[in-house]
Amino acid sequence: MPHDLPLLNDLIILLLASVPIAFLCHKLRLPVIVGFMLTGILIGPYGLKLINDVHAVEILAEIGVMLLLFTIGLEFSLGRLMEMKRLVLWGGGLQVLLTTLLGLGIFFLLGWPFKQAVLFGFLLTLSSTAIVLKTYSDRLEVDTPHGRAGVGILLFQDLCIVPMMLLVPILSGREGASPTNIAIKLGTAVAAVAVIMFTARKVIPFVLGHIVRLRSQEVFIIFVVLVSFGTSWLTAHFGLSLALGAFIAGVVLSESEYSHQIVADIMPFRDVFNSLFFISIGMLLSTGFFVANLPMVLAWFAGLVIIKTVIIIAVVMSLRYPVRVATMTAVGLAQIGEFSFILAKTAMSQNLLSDSDYQRFLAAAILSMVATPFFIKAARRIGYAVQSIFARKLTGLQTDAEENDESEPSLDCQVIIVGYGLNGRNLAKVLHHTGIPYLVLEMNSQAISEARAQGVPIFYGDAVRREVLHHFGVARAKILVIAISDPSATRHAVSLARELNPHLHIIVRTRYMSELPELYKLGANQVVPEEFETSIEIFSRVLVEFGVARNLIQREIEDIRSEGYQMLRGASLPLADLGQIAQAFDGVTSDILFITADSPAVGRTVGELNLRSRTGVTISSAVRNGNTMINIGPDFRIEAEDILVLMGEAGQIDQAIACLKKAVGKTGQLHAPSQS
Repeated sequence: MPHDLPLLNDLIILLLASVPIAFLCHKLRLPVIVGFMLTGILIGPYGLKLINDVHAVEILAEIGVMLLLFTIGLEFSLGRLMEMKRLVLWGGGLQVLLTTLLGLGIFFLLGWPFKQAVLFGFLLTLSSTAIVLKTYSDRLEVDTPHGRAGVGILLFQDLCIVPMMLLVPILSGREGASPTNIAIKLGTAVAAVAVIMFTARKVIPFVLGHIVRLRSQEVFIIFVVLVSFGTSWLTAHFGLSLALGAFIAGVVLSESEYSHQIVADIMPFRDVFNSLFFISIGMLLSTGFFVANLPMVLAWFAGLVIIKTVIIIAVVMSLRYPVRVATMTAVGLAQIGEFSFILAKTAMSQNLLSDSDYQRFLAAAILSMVATPFFIKAARRIGYAVQSIFARKLTGLQTDAEENDESEPSLDCQVIIVGYGLNGRNLAKVLHHTGIPYLVLEMNSQAISEARAQGVPIFYGDAVRREVLHHFGVARAKILVIAISDPSATRHAVSLARELNPHLHIIVRTRYMSELPELYKLGANQVVPEEFETSIEIFSRVLVEFGVARNLIQREIEDIRSEGYQMLRGASLPLADLGQIAQAFDGVTSDILFITADSPAVGRTVGELNLRSRTGVTISSAVRNGNTMINIGPDFRIEAEDILVLMGEAGQIDQAIACLKKAVGKTGQLHAPSQS
């Protein structure tokens, strides 16, 4: 007798329908999120009715949202969140307040009762954390300026779900929902978050360390899932959202040295369950109601997108972000959030929202969510278009006066650094110590204030704007270093800088190899991809631990570079520290050199090489056929595949290695490298 497993049947139907639709979207170059939503519309209770129990799917979808927020939390840290406090508190708070008030005013003027108008203000305020963060993650934009601004606002929105849910009973007039009870519940929720975070930071790392010592991947994964779900359950128990609890768990574990392994283990589960969330959203849409009320739904959709976009642009610009970043942030957050559905369901169950209004709102909200991946994809073009039209009016930048201000000392700087992150700070320190004039362009006002207090010549400016680059003297600069985490802004800045100064040497830091061809095409002289250089660092250190000679490691590096990114036109700094097997004895460094068959040292004695008088380096010992010879004399004749131990200062050893690579001249003498 076959088992009756309705949930398993629904899952099989979901997978059967989602795979071909997702495949089709991929072929059509459509976001996969759209494919999942279309799957939900197709197989849901308002489509082909292949699945009627939407509630069971929603439970699994909630797990997907939790895992998504958990992995996003792993990319943050408490220190990074503290750096974002202005974005979260001021940006998010101002967005929630202004959107709620504007929504209240508009719906009240349109004839809705005051209590319903307040509710619609709440519904309009929230954006989709799951869709925005998923799209930003796929597009590698979480760490960009507009990505950070969007995340900050989304975090505050999630915090506001609690008071909004608590205010719904008051708006509906239900008994027992007094302001005192609301205040108590809200205070309890805030205190609970503080206690959970404090406890998690103290307990979880300690327990995780003991779990790792077991060397059991199964136990490790179970513990990580327990932390994520357990923290979510605790926050939900105190009236907060499950997703917020999962995010807190991720932030706590982000400070662990095992965070990267956690991401790798959780990612497959997250992607599967997260796809169910997007499918469940599509199931909620009544296609019959959507078609019958299409003009009204489109009007609601256009209205909510315009309202949220305008407000978020104003809010982000109040944080001193340029209009381009503000517009990109606003376009990304211009949809209705998944928690608005929960809020709307609660309001409808308490007769605060009619069924027709609920369906109208639901249809417009789902339409905004479907459009979000397309909005984010077009955000860069929209941002540049808005900037080109309104930038001067919105920022008040007096371009003409600044362009004619030749007294600015910053105009004579030889190096311009764009971005004051880790790379920018380190470069600024080196330039300061070497006395090379430089200036820094940054858009984070807090970072600017802190750097100026330390005497750093740092200025607020967006490097993708022509007048900014012109004002800060890019036409007279020698080197431009772009070290920001915004791929589109990096490309635009390279193009503008090359146009303004054809002789400028442009060095770009990027994260991924895929960025190289376009950056070189736009005019970059050198591109340093982090993932590639990290791979070189890793294998170099591995070879060092196995005692491989530095010249052989350098040869491997050169081979990898020639194969990996042949377009890298400039040589990087010598990786002497990667190939050293160094022990400091009174300022003397030791290193080893493998003698290849084509080395000019083959067949010559130590005395004939005369390295000591020419370079200051002593050949102290040698290894031949596995046998070590200590304190070799001047009569020792070198053979191919010998390993020589060199003693001297670091610079002298480099000179000796270069000397041993020189070809033998016609006179048979070994040529020393020329001194420049």
